[in-house]
Amino acid sequence: MINSFPKLLNAAVITLKLLSVSLIVGLFIGLLFAILRLNKNVFIYKFAYGYSYIFRGTPLLVQIFIIYFGLGQIEYLRSTFLWVILKEPYWCAIIAFALNTGAYTSEILRSAFQTIKPGIIEAGQSLGISNKIIFYKIQIPIAIRQSLPAYGNEIILMMKGTSLASTVTLMDLTGVAKYIISTTFKPIEVFIVAGGIYLFMTFVIHNVIKFLEKKYSFN
Repeated sequence: MINSFPKLLNAAVITLKLLSVSLIVGLFIGLLFAILRLNKNVFIYKFAYGYSYIFRGTPLLVQIFIIYFGLGQIEYLRSTFLWVILKEPYWCAIIAFALNTGAYTSEILRSAFQTIKPGIIEAGQSLGISNKIIFYKIQIPIAIRQSLPAYGNEIILMMKGTSLASTVTLMDLTGVAKYIISTTFKPIEVFIVAGGIYLFMTFVIHNVIKFLEKKYSFN
């Protein structure tokens, strides 16, 4: 356990990189599709709903396999600039994680937008503020503030979901743990250390979200 700890700690850096990049990209995707879900155009709404339904309704592992193994079988893609990205397991994992968390984030933000009291919007309109500025300066900050608890859970779930990156040969925390086990034949000891690192990261994320909730509370 002592010998494996430094190696697993270094691998945790890869896990955090996967998590942070996926969350940043996924947040923008989620915000975009949350806005599309609020659109009154039926085709735009159906498109946004379809994206959310597909990625929330299928396992993350299947999504990773389709992007990493499936897209690579399309001959046309192998002759385009996209192949530079799609041939790398790291970027394939990022794409899968970002699309997956983006779907969940879109639902979290959509519900947050819909819980904003109409009186807040009407107050802005009565002051002569344009609807565009009301949306970007009032509605989005309020929606993000209200969605912090649910989004905190999504971050934690996504952090644990990054362990699936090891299935496409990425040496993240779980991938390194599997490698150490294959050479030492000590699965219980190694997974206890790996689980402890995951638990510590969850503890940090939980407390950061809790701090942000208190800091940006309406009370």
